Amino acid sequence: MRIPPRKNTVLPAILLLILAIAAGGRAVSSGQASAPVPEFTMSEAMVPMRDGAKLHTVVFAPKTAGAPLPFLFVRTPYGAPGSARPLTGDAYRELAAEGYIFVFQDIRGRYKSEGQFVMMRPPRDRRDAKAVDESTDAYDTVAWLLANVPGHNGRVGLKGISYDGWLTAMAMIDPHPAVRAVSPQAPPADMYLGDDFHHNGAFRLSYGFEYATRMETTKEQTNFRFDRYDTYEWYLRLGPLAAANEVHLLGRIPTWNDFVAHPNYDAFWQRQAMAPYLTRVTVPTLTVGGWWDQEDLYGPQKLYETLEPLDAREVSFFVAGPWNHGGWARSDGSSLGRIKFGANASRYYRERIEAPFFAYFLKDKAGWDVPEAITFQTGANAWQVYDEWPPRRLTEDRGLYFREDGRLAFEAPAAGDEGAFDSYVSDPARPVPYRPRPIEATYDSRGSGWGTWLVGDQRFAHLRPDVLSWETEPLAEDVTVTGRIVARLFASTSGTDGDWIVKLIDVYPEDYPADPSMGGYQLMIASEVFRGRFRSSFEKPEALVPGKVTEFPIDLHAADHRFLKGHKIMVQVQSTWFPLIDRNPQTFVENIFLAKASDYRAATQRVYRSRAHPSRLILPIRVR
Repeated sequence: MRIPPRKNTVLPAILLLILAIAAGGRAVSSGQASAPVPEFTMSEAMVPMRDGAKLHTVVFAPKTAGAPLPFLFVRTPYGAPGSARPLTGDAYRELAAEGYIFVFQDIRGRYKSEGQFVMMRPPRDRRDAKAVDESTDAYDTVAWLLANVPGHNGRVGLKGISYDGWLTAMAMIDPHPAVRAVSPQAPPADMYLGDDFHHNGAFRLSYGFEYATRMETTKEQTNFRFDRYDTYEWYLRLGPLAAANEVHLLGRIPTWNDFVAHPNYDAFWQRQAMAPYLTRVTVPTLTVGGWWDQEDLYGPQKLYETLEPLDAREVSFFVAGPWNHGGWARSDGSSLGRIKFGANASRYYRERIEAPFFAYFLKDKAGWDVPEAITFQTGANAWQVYDEWPPRRLTEDRGLYFREDGRLAFEAPAAGDEGAFDSYVSDPARPVPYRPRPIEATYDSRGSGWGTWLVGDQRFAHLRPDVLSWETEPLAEDVTVTGRIVARLFASTSGTDGDWIVKLIDVYPEDYPADPSMGGYQLMIASEVFRGRFRSSFEKPEALVPGKVTEFPIDLHAADHRFLKGHKIMVQVQSTWFPLIDRNPQTFVENIFLAKASDYRAATQRVYRSRAHPSRLILPIRVR
């Protein structure tokens, strides 16, 4: 398949090269380095906060520093390490070799720290002089470190992944003057619109239940004990969400109670969202995310997007690579699941991006030369450097349309049957699993597929009667998608509520000599769910009108992927994704957490593909 050309897009090869270099879209090669990790002296302290609470803090200082060193500070709800062993592992090895005083701290109410733990504690009311939040705790700790730990150079960097990344972002809202560099990595930015607990209002059932119970049963981490190995069956037997409290939690898990009390995007969720508090770039920032992050794909992209217009000093940078949640801190990053990248992407990031970033801003050391963004382009399997993200000067938005007979094409539907559609029956009693069963618990000590499900082969869902699929012919040339992907879905339901899941998939050739076992593999590149009741407002849900064609714009977020010649592009649409997403009753109720079993009903879903209602994906196609 070949993309129909647009006028004024065919340029001489040498001009394309000049434009690519000028726009910053250039490939870079991998590199490797190694250096010895020093020995450390460990000390512990209970650091006082402004309200009197004391936080358990562990300091690792190199035994033979030779010169004053910066602090590298990590705040965490997951337990500060009891030895320097983590500093010799993948996550810190390059930084430890560079030379820092490492500081780890248990946040309030976790492990050995005093105070009360509040999940994603919102920023304080600044009118209350005695109020505290994660920003004040970070500030007070930095002040204490400067006054009580010898051998420092007066500079502090903060970093962290996931919740730790969110804590890093909170610290940069009102940072201590000594904080000179921060790296929020996989930080959640909005727990209702796009991160761990909800996506576009749809509740992330398995993760929300399992993470909340893990974090709030004790001060440490306690996994919920399932009586079935396959949690798909356990959650299905649970029935309506109200049974979670009635049978298992008994009102003892604060975060679950918040889910029940706040089913819509009200002030509770809005106070937790990061964007409203990011009104300036206070410190050089390296935001990091993974293309297949199963927990916080949205957060890093939203954080960078929010900071970019505020970045007058040009010190906000973005990195994305071929990783799952925090994958850049583990192993060499040469593969994820069955997908091989032909490059040590994680090692490259740690050696050539993260270490130089902190060394430059905390030690005045040369070597930081990223102009704005650096991403790993999957498919091509090469790092790309850009002077803006997304690189809009290099791309052109093109519609990829759902067509008759399961075809996907860059040509819009012609005049004809204006009522053309494809349909399926969505039955909450038999929801589509989000990955092949058995679906182990997220934190199953025997192993879990949770970390790699986003790169799993989608053939388990393809051709199901409750999943629609459209695909192109084999591509006659490479098609590179760089930037934000949006689905514009025209659909109707026989019910009064419903979910829509859209997946963009790279289909490998059936004959794949590089790895014959990958023949026909269906690799998901982007995906998202949208809860129909929120089509007009996330604050005020409304019932769908049965049978009415409605447009659902669905943000599939950004990607940098090359669909190679001979591959096919596929789109799948479905209405259940279980138990990743809770079952929509498909009957409108005020609060799904209080729905009854009788509210759950099968519905007929229609996806339209006519000239009047052209369901499609809008892809940022690389043209320069």
